[in-house]
Amino acid sequence: MIFNVDKETLPRDELAALQLTRLKNQCERVYANVPFYRKAFDDMGIKPGIVNSLEDLPRLPFTEKQDLRNGYPYKMFAVPIDTIVRLHASSGTTGKSTVVGYTKRDLDNWAELMARSLSAAGLSSSDFIHNAYGYGLFTGGLGVHYGAERLGATVIPISGGGSKRQAELLRDFGATGMTCTPSYALYLYEVAYDMGIDIRELPLRVGVFGAEPWTEEMRAEIERKLGITALNIYGLSEIMGPGVAQECAESKCGMHIFEDHFLPEIIDPVTGASLPPGAVGELVITTLTKEAIPLIRYRTRDLCSLDLTPCVCGRTHARITRILGRSDDMLIIRGVNVFPQQIEAILVEMEGISPHYEIEVKREGTLDALEIMVEFSEAMFQSDEIRHIQKREKSLQKSIKDYLGVTAKVRLVEPQSLKRFEGKASRVRDLRKKE
Repeated sequence: MIFNVDKETLPRDELAALQLTRLKNQCERVYANVPFYRKAFDDMGIKPGIVNSLEDLPRLPFTEKQDLRNGYPYKMFAVPIDTIVRLHASSGTTGKSTVVGYTKRDLDNWAELMARSLSAAGLSSSDFIHNAYGYGLFTGGLGVHYGAERLGATVIPISGGGSKRQAELLRDFGATGMTCTPSYALYLYEVAYDMGIDIRELPLRVGVFGAEPWTEEMRAEIERKLGITALNIYGLSEIMGPGVAQECAESKCGMHIFEDHFLPEIIDPVTGASLPPGAVGELVITTLTKEAIPLIRYRTRDLCSLDLTPCVCGRTHARITRILGRSDDMLIIRGVNVFPQQIEAILVEMEGISPHYEIEVKREGTLDALEIMVEFSEAMFQSDEIRHIQKREKSLQKSIKDYLGVTAKVRLVEPQSLKRFEGKASRVRDLRKKE
C-alpha cells in the first residue's frame, strides 16, 4: 500500500523538476549559512547559481563523514540553534561523534517518510509494531516510533536488550510487525525457541530490518525460522535516520529511495566519477528538504546500484539495490577484495550451518591469513553428522576459494558459542591493525 500517493507516484519528469527546485534552494541555503560549504564552493571556484539542471550535480563538492566530525558539535548547522528541537548522535566508535539536529519540520518529514516505509512493508493502522531498535541518541528507535504513530499503528517501544522479555511480549501483546537488526531477529528466535515460544505460531507477519548489511540468504533464513515476510530498510543518521529508502512488499527487489527528499547518485569510490544506473558503486546522497543539517553530495560509503525500472507497486522513485557492503569495510586479502557479506552468502547456503559467524584476519609472517568461525546448527550438532565436521570445513573452504579467490581456514564451532548482538552485528576482527 502507498502512504502518500501524490508524492510516491509522481511522474519522473515532475519528480526531476521538484528535485531541481529543491536542489537550487539547498545550495543557496548552505552557501549562505554553513561556513564549511561556503569555503568548499569558493575553493572550487563555484557559486550556488552554477546549478541549472540535475546534470550539474557532479560539479558540486562532496561531503565526508570526517567533515561532520570536524564540525562537532554544531558547525554544520544551517539554522539558529534555538530552532533545533532534537539532537541525535553517532556512537563515535571510530572517531568523534557526528551530531545531527532536527527542526520541527525535519521531524515532521521524518515521521512522514517512516510512515511511507512501514506502509510499503505492508503495515497499516491496524497493526501492532514491536520496535526493538534502540532508543536514545541512536536514530533507529525514535525514527520508527514516530513513523509508526504517523501511520496510526500501535507502537510497542521495547527498544534493545532484555531478549527474554521481548520474546514474552511478542507472544503476549500479539505484535504483527517487528523492527530491529536482522541479526537480532535471528537471535530473538533462538531466545524464544529456548523458552518454548515458536515465533512462527505468533501473529507476527512482517519484519522491517536494517542498520546493518544482510544477504538474501539471511532473508531466507529469517523468513523460514520466524514465518514472516522480511523486508529491508535503509537509512543513516547523518542523512536523517531510518526511512531514507524502503523495500516494498510487492517486489522485495531493491529499496525505494524517497527521491522527493533525497537525490541519489552512484560514484566510483576511488575516482569519484559518476556511474550510470545499474553500475555498482558508492551511494552519494544530497538532502533536498533537511533544514537543520542539509548535506550536499554526502558520501555514504555504502556500495549498491540504482534501479530506475518501473516497479509493480506503482512507486516511481528509484530503487537502490541491497547494500553489498561498505567501501571502508572491504578486506584486502593478498590482493583480493573481500566483503563480509560475500562470505555470509556462502555460509548460509550450506546445509547444517547457522548464520552466526566471525571473521578474523591476521598476518602470518608477511602474508595475510583469513580464518572464519561459523556455528553448525543444533540439528547437525545432535546427529551423527558431527563426525563429518572436518569434511564440511573443507567443503566450505573450497567454496570460498572458488567463489572469492582467497584461501581461508574455516572452523566449525558449537551452536550458540559465538557472540550475539542486540544492535549492529560486528563480524570482523582485523588483527593486522593491532600489529
